[in-house]
Amino acid sequence: MFTKVLVANRGEIAVRIIRACRELGIGTVAVFSEADRNALHVRYADEAYLIGPAPSRESYLRADKIFEVAKKSGADAIHPGYGFLAEREDFAARCAELGITFIGPKPSSIAAMGDKGKARATVIKAGVPVVPGTEDVGNMTNDDLLRIAPTIGFPLLIKATAGGGGKGMREVRSLEEMPTLLASARREAESAFGDGNVYLEKLIEGARHIEFQIMADSFGNVIHLGERECSIQRRHQKLLEESPSSFIDDELREKMGSIAVKSAQAVDYVNAGTIEFLVDKDRNFYFLEMNTRLQVEHPITEMVTGVDIVAEQIRIARGRQLSYTQEQIKFNGHAIECRVNAEDPFNGFMPSTGRITHSLLPTGPGVRVDTGVYPGFEITPFYDPMIAKLIVWGETRAQAILRMRRALEEYRIVGVRTNIPFHQTLMDSHRFMGGQFDTRFVEERFSMDDAMESRTENLEIAAILATLVAHQQSERNANIVRRNERDTSNWKWVGRWERMHR
Repeated sequence: MFTKVLVANRGEIAVRIIRACRELGIGTVAVFSEADRNALHVRYADEAYLIGPAPSRESYLRADKIFEVAKKSGADAIHPGYGFLAEREDFAARCAELGITFIGPKPSSIAAMGDKGKARATVIKAGVPVVPGTEDVGNMTNDDLLRIAPTIGFPLLIKATAGGGGKGMREVRSLEEMPTLLASARREAESAFGDGNVYLEKLIEGARHIEFQIMADSFGNVIHLGERECSIQRRHQKLLEESPSSFIDDELREKMGSIAVKSAQAVDYVNAGTIEFLVDKDRNFYFLEMNTRLQVEHPITEMVTGVDIVAEQIRIARGRQLSYTQEQIKFNGHAIECRVNAEDPFNGFMPSTGRITHSLLPTGPGVRVDTGVYPGFEITPFYDPMIAKLIVWGETRAQAILRMRRALEEYRIVGVRTNIPFHQTLMDSHRFMGGQFDTRFVEERFSMDDAMESRTENLEIAAILATLVAHQQSERNANIVRRNERDTSNWKWVGRWERMHR
């Protein structure tokens, strides 16, 4: 049993982890930079310690400072959240050396999957399909890559082996432009990850980005919690996720889920992780990468499965078996997550900084907001622009879209610009409503101006969606009444039906 967990992160994810610990009766320790003195996670934790100036390289990335706080506070476990030190195998290894439990995978698993080249080689050996690309996992020179590129074929992607989030990634359309893009990708990768190594991968055009949440314990049990649709992106940065994907049927879900489990088993994985795939127009799927940590978008999986992923992470780290078998995982309804960022969608998504003067969070049935800000909080340029995640659940995708529309209308943030208008217009998009999108949708087929002009027309479609939801509900209740063969209240039968299908 842990007595104290140090949360080596900030913002909404730090608050999320602290809440999970509180529900489990575990004490919490927060760390913060000078810029985060008044942050919400600092207020929520039982103890909080300053670890350095605002820049993350001088605070949240300082493993030595975090270990000092762990020793001083008596923390016996560290949860890294996502980003910062979450996927550093040396950090996880140092935790073990100091007798502190790292709430995450083994260092060897992080090392195997943290380097994209090594990850490809590992899953290829396990028989997992991958996107065609360079198979050499070592440091390849520009000359090597220029020689290999034509054999892969254009268009292709240059990708950093050491990281993700679109950093160190460049799209290449011809051999002539490749030298310049290689140099640019290496510089960005070196700056972001301290490693300028890159590899090449075939660009699958018109692809969907689908990921599977996996959970594994130290007893060899590995399960998946279904898929998340992550194709709504801009410059390889996710903006919205939903679960399940409207593009995936039961047969493909079972096949991809099985491959996701197999990929995790290939590196003796323990704790929470995510296997990411690209799926082409013909529903052929390819392993993309594995994220050896908790994902930003984990709440939508929690909403449709009822599994508290953070609590389960902590249980696994304490040496417990998984709480669920694969057969016990049931998918109920549909969930959507909008990442609310401090950026201006009418001005090229330029970051916005300043003090939040007012904030009104949406509430009501099926609505959840994970945030780390409040009125009076200062948004600085030092960290990721995401300030909240708005998550909704509905019995159907149509109902979830309608609920998200309502929640976005209620959401008010004053003092900084946010991308809430982007999400509102996205909810009005004909293509989004019809599930007709891929990873290039936002950049190539979506315009804020066009969407705003057509919003009146799309509100009529919203009314149609509402009618469809009401009809589905009416049909469901009618079927329940028809099955009622005893003199029992219909309300009781509806209640029983809903309990059976939770």
